[in-house]
Amino acid sequence: MPEGDAVRRTADRLDRALAGQTLAHTDFRVPQLATTDLAGARVGHTATHGKHLLTRLATADGTRLTLHTHLKMEGSWAVGRTGSRWPKPAIDARVVLRTAHQVEAVGFLLGVVELIATADEGQVIGHLGPDLLGAWTPDHEATATARLTAAPDRPLGTALLDQTVVAGLGTIWVAESCFLHGVSPLSPVGDLRDPARFLARARQMLQLSMQHGRPVTTGNRRDPLWVYGRTRQPCRRCGTPLVAGNIGEPGRERTTYWCPSCQPVSTSA
Repeated sequence: MPEGDAVRRTADRLDRALAGQTLAHTDFRVPQLATTDLAGARVGHTATHGKHLLTRLATADGTRLTLHTHLKMEGSWAVGRTGSRWPKPAIDARVVLRTAHQVEAVGFLLGVVELIATADEGQVIGHLGPDLLGAWTPDHEATATARLTAAPDRPLGTALLDQTVVAGLGTIWVAESCFLHGVSPLSPVGDLRDPARFLARARQMLQLSMQHGRPVTTGNRRDPLWVYGRTRQPCRRCGTPLVAGNIGEPGRERTTYWCPSCQPVSTSA
């Protein structure tokens, strides 16, 4: 599943193509919106909260609407000139937005497609934790820290994947942030020393990824990641073979990675 930084890059790409433009044609290929026609609507900003995309629109009569989409595991947005070849089969398209300037944005295999009043965005994102790529005031930090530490016996990696705790982290950033903090993602949250500092570091990693255009946590573009996806390869710090295991709620387990030497399980971080 794309992580918060990848979703933000998708939103930026949609903004470059659509923001300020008037829609000349729309095609919603999901049952609940099959008869919806937003031709004439003006596109505003595409915002994100964690892994959710919120494309804000104003119809000709001034109604403020938000197209809420979520990529889930397989979704993506492509942008190009109207009439150009799509990168995926037409059967996979769920949303087609064309502007009066012959620009086209197509959403493929989107896990969520819904149209809501902009004033009601809280109904779809209000349950989420603070967004690591959004505003980060002391109140946001305090809320995220409180939610993270609310269940001290919960595995740290599982808590970090829970978007109601903090929004934007996925398996890449859970593995990489735990490595840099020296704690195993399988250790209980209660073992984490200085949770606020941990979250600040995770936020910085996401921001750096935005600057680089892709995850680079080691500082080396050729070998960009410390542990993610590197099972049985030597740790870049100590040489110990890296290991993999499952985190996440039952039925929704995801694979994570860590160094058993640099990140011993169930010891104080």
